[in-house]
Amino acid sequence: MANTTTATSKTLPADGMSRWNQIAPFSPFSREKFRQLVRAGRAPQPVKFSERCTAYQNRELHRFFADPLNYRAEGFAE
Repeated sequence: MANTTTATSKTLPADGMSRWNQIAPFSPFSREKFRQLVRAGRAPQPVKFSERCTAYQNRELHRFFADPLNYRAEGFAE
């Protein structure tokens, strides 16, 4: 059985979490621009598992990719 959550997947899973390397093929933004959007509350907020391990909720990523110009992170104070 093939693993469907690898970086080479053709789709982003609807549930679960993904790291940047899994998100990058679907993102119209560079890693740095995505990071800037996260800091401004204009992209999904990450979940930090450790100092070097960060992931994003796939449901929020789908909301963001559906309408990146109007996306606002929930509970983010600007």
